[in-house]
Amino acid sequence: MSLSEETYEQSASQALDVADVMRALVLDGVGFEKLRIARIPTPRPGPRQIVARVDAAGICTSLIKLVEQGPAHRFLYGWDIARYPLILGDEGSVTLVQVGEELSERYRPGQRYVIQPAVDHPPINHCERYRDGGRGIDKIAVGYTLPGHLAEYILVTEEVLAAGCLMPMPDESLPHAHAALAEPFSCVVSAQDHHLHLAQQSPSAARGVLKGLKPGGVTVIIGSGAMGRMHVDLALSYRPRAIIAADLIKERLELVRQLFAERAEALGVALHTVDPAEASIQALLDELTGSRGADDVIVAVGSRQAIETAQHYTGRGAVLNLFGGLKSGEDIVGLDTGIVHYEETNVTGSSGGSPWDVARTLELMATGEIDAGKHISRVGDLDHAVEFLEMVKAQRIDGKAVVYPHRRSGEMLTIPSWSSQDERAYLQAGRSGPWH
Repeated sequence: MSLSEETYEQSASQALDVADVMRALVLDGVGFEKLRIARIPTPRPGPRQIVARVDAAGICTSLIKLVEQGPAHRFLYGWDIARYPLILGDEGSVTLVQVGEELSERYRPGQRYVIQPAVDHPPINHCERYRDGGRGIDKIAVGYTLPGHLAEYILVTEEVLAAGCLMPMPDESLPHAHAALAEPFSCVVSAQDHHLHLAQQSPSAARGVLKGLKPGGVTVIIGSGAMGRMHVDLALSYRPRAIIAADLIKERLELVRQLFAERAEALGVALHTVDPAEASIQALLDELTGSRGADDVIVAVGSRQAIETAQHYTGRGAVLNLFGGLKSGEDIVGLDTGIVHYEETNVTGSSGGSPWDVARTLELMATGEIDAGKHISRVGDLDHAVEFLEMVKAQRIDGKAVVYPHRRSGEMLTIPSWSSQDERAYLQAGRSGPWH
């Protein structure tokens, strides 16, 4: 019996046997000193709500901004977190354990899902806790004013369901930790889906539109951190003839080679890594393209200089994607309008993913087109969540950290990657802890 089959049966058989108290990562003020693992009542579902067990949860860098800003964060809309503390965690994979009576024909205990945390829907619950009773709010978020994944159980509310944000798992064998990374990966899927190339079979033919990275083209990805490596992973699925990954940190470039060189070779994609301080990206591009420039350029780092330099890597009809956001007040950059006007370069960007992007990500994971396990570098228990966040803030984690809320071992792992076999062994070894 596989891990997913076993935990699926446990969920179904224990659907009504959920502990009255659970552990959760709670924020009730500003700063890390207001962040703690607390024992709180386990939620019970209303008629149109669901309670799910959190099987794995990712540690997202966006949580640092929430912790540091507290009630001033723009997604809280006046919510008093001292009076109504938040359960954090916008990344995770879950298994349903209790289903509200009005939803029993559509959902059942044991089913596995991923929740898209960006909920495009006005608040339904606790409107009185929002500024002006929630009037004018059209987007809320899981792990902010809606309960988050860094807990043993999560309440899936009416807003999540109404916005279509509960996404079914396409393959029950998909590891919990891999599925938990569907949200950050969905941002990359959305970004590359924004690439639009116009093409004509002849000068007299109508223009067609090619969506995504150009197959057989040349892609440049500036920044090889955690999100940049996700871009490399997904870019391979488009089968460009060459990918250039650039970064000023040599260890990141070495990691790109370790993780993707073998797969790139098998797909017939030439993978190049470049440190711009030591070698010229432009010279390599000229060699690869006959000085015609790249077809797709993705700036996966928040750097004004990187953006202003990367625009000149584009060829005629190329796409320049400004994926890495800049700080407010530092987000005005110099743009050579000639590349837009004369070279017909499309400049695009995106922020976050939609439910479709999460579903597409899960599909790509299930078919092996992307491997989320290659992006996991730390694994631990819920008790490690605060330490992981502090490590992320201090830039001491290069990759994603994942916690298993129901496992209690005190063991924090540093790993090169994380497979389904690794997860199975880790959970089996931790069975002395509660796996409700």
